[in-house]
Amino acid sequence: MNKARRVTILGLNYAPEPTGNAPYTASLAEHLVRNGTKTRVISGFPHYPQWRRMPGDEGWRRTDVLRGVDVRRLAHWIPNPPRGVRRLLSEITFGLHSITVSWGRPETIVLVSPALFASALAMLRATATRRARVLWVQDLYSQGMTETGEGGGVAVAVTRCVERWTLRRAHRVVAIHDAMANRMVQDLDVDRERIMVIENWTHIARSTASRNEARQRLGWSLEGFVALHAGNMGRKQGLENLVETARLAEERGVPIHIVMLGDGAERKQLGELAAGLDRIIFMDPLPGDEFPLALAAADALLVNELPGVSEMAVPSKLTSYFAAAKPVVAAVGQGGIVASIMGRAQAGPVVESGNPGALLGALKSLSSDIEEQERASRAAKAYWHDHLSAEMALAAWDEILVDVTRR
Repeated sequence: MNKARRVTILGLNYAPEPTGNAPYTASLAEHLVRNGTKTRVISGFPHYPQWRRMPGDEGWRRTDVLRGVDVRRLAHWIPNPPRGVRRLLSEITFGLHSITVSWGRPETIVLVSPALFASALAMLRATATRRARVLWVQDLYSQGMTETGEGGGVAVAVTRCVERWTLRRAHRVVAIHDAMANRMVQDLDVDRERIMVIENWTHIARSTASRNEARQRLGWSLEGFVALHAGNMGRKQGLENLVETARLAEERGVPIHIVMLGDGAERKQLGELAAGLDRIIFMDPLPGDEFPLALAAADALLVNELPGVSEMAVPSKLTSYFAAAKPVVAAVGQGGIVASIMGRAQAGPVVESGNPGALLGALKSLSSDIEEQERASRAAKAYWHDHLSAEMALAAWDEILVDVTRR
């Protein structure tokens, strides 16, 4: 079988980071190594979603070998909180560092965005070397700035120019949803034939523990309906909505608890907002082998977006949620990507983002309807089985990497 022979992947995030882009980048790199492709990863030191290096993790450069993958770690500035110019400078410091180190002698270079501005700097060098270039887009920055209201008109215009330039210089662009691909064509002038849609796949194994077994192992109470939000706590998630939902549940005596599992730039602020509430608790990220236990211990899994967010990205948590075969409750924009996916999956209710009363109503209704819980669980498992196969996604990546080297 034809395969790419030498590939270098440049991306700010990589394993053991548990969420965001890192698990997908690591899955691709490990797949290439298993297939005999000489693979190098240029990445930052682990820091996401907590936005700080792990204790004792020091140094300027380091080489790790993770599951057979050669990973070159590069230091960069890590802002906390990572907003606006601070995040831009973080990306630029990584980008500048990444273009000063050896990339090996790859036939193909895969750039992962975010980080967009680091990818733009790397694209300058990659274009000069005339290597095959693939840009893997997980978030559209210009769309995200518009939807979240971050940055003024000038900042959005500059970001759109950088994004357009970077996308148009890739030989192939990988988008993770059709809506994202369409936005690239409409707003960023990318030729549609150069874009391939590969949805993010499930990268965790479903726990075999029952709900009660999982709760016992995690030290949770066996009683009560628990809705779990797992993953990054950032601005685009709009998680104040979950705090207000917990507040309403407490005021109205609704026996529903919300667990917030993870970390992120907004966690401290959310904790302060939730001070004094009994219906919401915060948990630090769990090791990879324990994370599926938390999904198994929950009665429902939550995805929430800031009002106005609809097309900038696909929450990576959805792939893990469907694999867990649990009902998913989404508080998102009705015309957005997540609502579209939920409509296809039929794995649980969808309510408008930023409406805690509607979210509490959906959770209360679900908690009292065992048949609906079982139906939604089956639908989630079926969608995972039919659409989120790692084998299908990685086979599509093989096709791209072989094709781009023949250009």
